Amino acid sequence: MSQFTKGLMAGVGMSLCVTTAAVANDLTVVSWGGAYTKSQVEAYHKPWMAATGKTIISEDYGGGIAEIKAQVESGNVTWDVVDVELADALRACDEGLLETIDHSALPPAPDGTPATEDFIDGALQDCAVANIVWSSVYAYDSSKVRGWNAPKTMADFFNTDAYPGKRGMRKNPKVTLEFALIADGVPTDQVYDVLSTEEGVARAFAKLDTIKDDVVWWEAGAQPPQLLADGEVVFTTAWNGRVFNAKNGEGQPFEMVWDGQIYDLDLWVIPKGSKNKEAALDFVAFSTATEQLAAQASWISYGPARMSSESMIGSYHDDPSLKMAPHMPTASANFANALQNDFEFWADNQDQLNERFNAWLAN
Repeated sequence: MSQFTKGLMAGVGMSLCVTTAAVANDLTVVSWGGAYTKSQVEAYHKPWMAATGKTIISEDYGGGIAEIKAQVESGNVTWDVVDVELADALRACDEGLLETIDHSALPPAPDGTPATEDFIDGALQDCAVANIVWSSVYAYDSSKVRGWNAPKTMADFFNTDAYPGKRGMRKNPKVTLEFALIADGVPTDQVYDVLSTEEGVARAFAKLDTIKDDVVWWEAGAQPPQLLADGEVVFTTAWNGRVFNAKNGEGQPFEMVWDGQIYDLDLWVIPKGSKNKEAALDFVAFSTATEQLAAQASWISYGPARMSSESMIGSYHDDPSLKMAPHMPTASANFANALQNDFEFWADNQDQLNERFNAWLAN
């Protein structure tokens, strides 16, 4: 099981503690850690605890459904709510690992629009409710790259002649293969058509071969900004919100390249057999209300999954002069050459491509 992060205890003091098991009736909410979990704690956890008097234990993990599957199949479910990627939500639901969620129980928009009409496409699934739109991009340290020579395209990420040095990449075929094809000249609207063929997969791995010796692989979302800050890499793929936080929350001289960004949804799911199912359902409904989703966007540059939240997006929580809307993945200036993650492709091909990717890494 993943290590527990600092748990948030209810009450005005809301003291932090490290724990290895949730107390009965505590709600264990699992997410990706770092600046992302911090945004959820501030926008969701603390208000929900104040409203209900219940306690949330916050735990980090690295994604996937392996731990959910192990808990459900063993009959020892200790996680109550988990933040997952869309393809994983679909796979886990299809495998009977998740509780179903009644969308009619979700709160309407402030103007009365039903939740089912207010969430963006793909945000409501049988076993999941989306909270954010996020993006995979790549980033660099602007203090080490002259402005006139700053990278601008995905092809630049793979160009070790013009930009020598190590690259950080997520140790996962998802996004990595798409980035390789985009860098190799495949238009974003054709990436999944190409990747659906054996020739396309081979082409993606061939492109990755050109930088394989220069790659530093990362697995946790907090790692890419640290790799840049430590000077271990010149470029790194990353989740846009983590780079935003490093730049605006920590003062790092980082910039993002939005060309070829791959955007996706993260969703809340409830593992089948949760001992706190009713509280979990209540938390999911509370945290995906219009106001709470907009509140999260003041802490990190991930877009809310409800249309009614967009007009409520304000300034960065720590700097009223910094407007958050231009930093969202869906801002027009960032979206010109964007690619939406094809969750159906990955739901169908994740296992096969994981095996091939791991074999490629080992060679």
